[in-house]
Amino acid sequence: MSHELDVVVLGEALIDIVTTSAGAAERPGGSPANVAVALGRLGRDTALVARVADDERGRSLNAWLSASGVALHTAGSPARTATARATIDAVGNATYDFDIDWVLPVPVVIPAARIFHTGSVAATLAPGADEVRAAAEPARDCALVSYDPNIRPALTGGVEDARARVEALVALSDVVKASAEDAEWLYPDVPALEVARAWIALGAGLAVITDGDAGSLGVTAQTAVEVPAAPTRVVDTVGAGDTFMGTLLDGILNIPGDVDELRSAVRALDDTTLPSLLRRAAAAAAITVGREGMDPPTREDLQPIAALKESA
Repeated sequence: MSHELDVVVLGEALIDIVTTSAGAAERPGGSPANVAVALGRLGRDTALVARVADDERGRSLNAWLSASGVALHTAGSPARTATARATIDAVGNATYDFDIDWVLPVPVVIPAARIFHTGSVAATLAPGADEVRAAAEPARDCALVSYDPNIRPALTGGVEDARARVEALVALSDVVKASAEDAEWLYPDVPALEVARAWIALGAGLAVITDGDAGSLGVTAQTAVEVPAAPTRVVDTVGAGDTFMGTLLDGILNIPGDVDELRSAVRALDDTTLPSLLRRAAAAAAITVGREGMDPPTREDLQPIAALKESA
């Protein structure tokens, strides 16, 4: 099968209704949509398969995606475009309350791409979560599979059911990225390194756990490396993990070869090759948290950082 795209993302796009001490404002978002935008900003040929209504908010989402070069493929039309009410606290962290209808057509039509990415609400909220997993299985034949659980406890239900869904997708994935908060929610009191190693044992090639300003941990069968967060002034944390995810996938796409060679290369990442991927993703996330909302860097924004590393 020919690869028409760099990345296809399957998951929710929604409107964040953001409330801070200054009042409320609407912003486009949704974790999978954010990952797609991060990739689009970096110049990757990216499509998002999402459930978006033909209403004012849906048109706003489409315009936002298009401005970053992301093509929207609608998977059915809900009565209204999904929303997430996000409350930002004094240190910039967000909590969410969702209004989302996640019912996907059977089967979901997924364009061909080098990487298939999914996660968050799309991968855990029934009934659409079952179709997401069903789409991931055949995607492995022609694409690298990437997954970010991005747990939303308000929608996920019990931890045991969520853990089963997460582990089923981890087993299908080549790249898994989760926040330390997600890992702790799924596996209370289990160290992040043990969680990552368990995901490698389930079948993932690379497991990354990010922990805000404490940095990130990357684990393969060959190695476990820790990389510090890039210093930044935090405006808010919206989209930080999604920017990290998109930039990590962008770095992986720089590896030449077909899907089997790409999969092998990811599994062969070691303590000489993995840190640079994580550092670049951390630098991109630092740029996003230094801006209001989900406003990830372009490739040009990251070039000075790359030049500094080369001269170091």
